Amino acid sequence: ITTDLRQRCTDSHTGTSASAPMAAGIIALALEANPFLTWRDIQHIIVRTSRAGHLNANDWKTNAAGYKVSHLYGFGLMDAEAMVIEAEKWTTVPPQHVCVENTDRQIKTIRPDSVVRSIYKATGCSDNPNHHVIYLEHVIVRITITHPRRGDLAIYLTSPSGTRSQLLANRLFDHSMEGFKNWEFMTTHCWSEKAAGDWILEICDTPSQLRNFKTPGKLKEWSLVLYGTSIQPYSPRNVRSSPVEDPTEDYGTDDYSGPCNAECSKVGCDGPGPDHCTDCLHYYYKSKNNTRICVSTCPPGHYNADKKRCKKCSPNCETCVGGHSDQCMTCKSGYYLNEVTNSCITNCPDGFYLDKNKIVCRKCSENCKTCVEFQICTECKHGLSLHGTKCAIRCEEGKYHNGRECEPCHRSCATCAGAGVDACINCTQGYFMEDGRCVQSCSSGYYLDHSTESGYKSCKRCDASCLDCSGQGDRNCTSCPSGYNLDTGVCVVGTVCKDATEESWAEGGFCMLVKKNNLCQRKVLQQLCCRTCTHKG
Repeated sequence: ITTDLRQRCTDSHTGTSASAPMAAGIIALALEANPFLTWRDIQHIIVRTSRAGHLNANDWKTNAAGYKVSHLYGFGLMDAEAMVIEAEKWTTVPPQHVCVENTDRQIKTIRPDSVVRSIYKATGCSDNPNHHVIYLEHVIVRITITHPRRGDLAIYLTSPSGTRSQLLANRLFDHSMEGFKNWEFMTTHCWSEKAAGDWILEICDTPSQLRNFKTPGKLKEWSLVLYGTSIQPYSPRNVRSSPVEDPTEDYGTDDYSGPCNAECSKVGCDGPGPDHCTDCLHYYYKSKNNTRICVSTCPPGHYNADKKRCKKCSPNCETCVGGHSDQCMTCKSGYYLNEVTNSCITNCPDGFYLDKNKIVCRKCSENCKTCVEFQICTECKHGLSLHGTKCAIRCEEGKYHNGRECEPCHRSCATCAGAGVDACINCTQGYFMEDGRCVQSCSSGYYLDHSTESGYKSCKRCDASCLDCSGQGDRNCTSCPSGYNLDTGVCVVGTVCKDATEESWAEGGFCMLVKKNNLCQRKVLQQLCCRTCTHKG
């Protein structure tokens, strides 16, 4: 068979019009070899015999059961001959079980330019023999999310074995504000992995330009539906079997005289691959079938032990300096590095805070019991009290305790938690609090706020749409970033605003209709009709 229009030989084609009938033809050959195959048998045979071949993609990875998977190519090229041979000796797979895990209803806020992670510990319905799933086939995620622009969201799922699947990518033209209500997303990339353990759901919010930032998204609830079997479908020793091997790859030590892989040392090799080296030039690691594979650097999850060997890190480590749990350097997705113990943990303990940029649990300042940053305490150790965001022994106003006695604060501080300008809690007359420091005048991008309950004035950051401002919100801008124009206190995109002609001001014009129907609060219409929407009257 050929995909060529003139029935000539060809090695490529575009689209899927030819792919589907070719796949159907290969499945028909397998059914001809074994008419008793079920639809699930066919799926298992395809997974076991497909191969990556010459298909190039940046996201090829091997799951914990040994199968290579890619979001672009799935399990790879179907192999007709391999499928027929596998079908001839195939034993029907065990009955499929369906496990519906409990719903996680912990509401989490989805903030712009951030990642929300939710971890669910699945059992695979181990308490119900009729629904118990140990070995996975399909995995479905049911999810409910509210969001002002759902096209800005990307969703990922990581299995207990560490296989990460992209359930949903960002979509430039998906402007819907409806979010997802009990939507289902499916992955097969965890095929034959174990179901029980920690599943990690990640939601990444990458905001687009025309986005209403005032309304954050929320993860309302999510649950897992696991499909699979309670017993191994086939002998573990056959996992990732390929019954039909290319005869050019069956090399013996006596009959190979070709070039060695670049990772082989001068000692030589018995084949062209990095697994055929007699000795390695740099490093090697052992694969699941105990084959030694030569590499230039140790792969993720391994460290250079000795004599060129790459050994496995502790299970939660991504990179490490040794095999113990306290020798991690970075952690796998869903875990955070404790900078004191060098171990990977799921939650930062008391006395530590999460550095979201580095995904590290860092130690709070000495007096904090809990904190959100090094110097921003939320709870104090015994015998201390919280002064603003700092913990200190109570002294008279204008002084702090240095461990032995009360000393005067810095001249700019009205109250403080320690020495220096950075330890101010409130500022003295003529100074204003700005990002934890007392200043005599507000910096560019800040405005003077008189409304604090304590009576102390402070400098607060302008709205994100303003370069400079005179007050709170997006309607008090005094100057705008490059590419934006100032229109009665509002910064609007210069290239988007089209409301400049007399026709649009005319009674019955488009922008007048927008304003009359109270549609100016919608960001897109507000910018298209910027003059009309901001015009009083």
